[in-house]
Amino acid sequence: MRLLVSVRAGDEVAAALAGGADIIDAKDPSRGSLGPVSPEVLQAIAARVPEQVPLSVALGDFTAPGRGRDAVRLAVAGAKVPVRRAPTYVKLGFAGEPAEAGVTCLVLAAMDVAAAMPLRPIVVPVAYADQENAGSAAPEDVLRAAMAAGSRAFLLDTCMKDGRGLLEWITLDRLRRLSADARSAGMLLAIAGSLDLAALDHVAGIADVIGVRGAACRGGRGGSVEAALVRRVRDRLDEELTTLSAAG
Repeated sequence: MRLLVSVRAGDEVAAALAGGADIIDAKDPSRGSLGPVSPEVLQAIAARVPEQVPLSVALGDFTAPGRGRDAVRLAVAGAKVPVRRAPTYVKLGFAGEPAEAGVTCLVLAAMDVAAAMPLRPIVVPVAYADQENAGSAAPEDVLRAAMAAGSRAFLLDTCMKDGRGLLEWITLDRLRRLSADARSAGMLLAIAGSLDLAALDHVAGIADVIGVRGAACRGGRGGSVEAALVRRVRDRLDEELTTLSAAG
């Protein structure tokens, strides 16, 4: 299981890597769950991420009506980082878009642009466990849309960052069903959403990637990434995976 750590600036990258992050995610937490960083900040972050380390880029939320597809295309095309050996992921959410067909349309638009870019980023549709807060399609609907569009990855997160974690919005049984469906389709499954150390004990093994921000920062998600806190998360995941392996 890989650990994704979200950073808001280039000077947080070193601490995330020193603590054991496997994937660096560029995101501005002050702008919401999938708040994009500026192009200048993205360049600064990408410059500090080694070529062999995967990079993830949050693009924001999109809805299908009006110029939704155009907005998606511009956002994906704007994720300009150098071509790298490791994968680059671009994440897009659908707050305000309740229809599965609308989500499918947006994901297809993103994938069309990604396929034409030299970087060939992997498009990651994002579902929200707190769909009522987001006004978005249910996670199962977003997953079906991702499958229909041919996405290779899927992320389940929370939209509202009010201290309540992912498991306060979704049951473990439902999470396991989503995991089984994603994996049966050959998709990479990531989960995030104010995950603390106690939550890691429950979700370890369910997903391929665990994403954190607040748990890796001194002062919560609005603070700064610290290597020691990242290491604490990394160690907890490793301990739980060792336990699962021994039990299996």
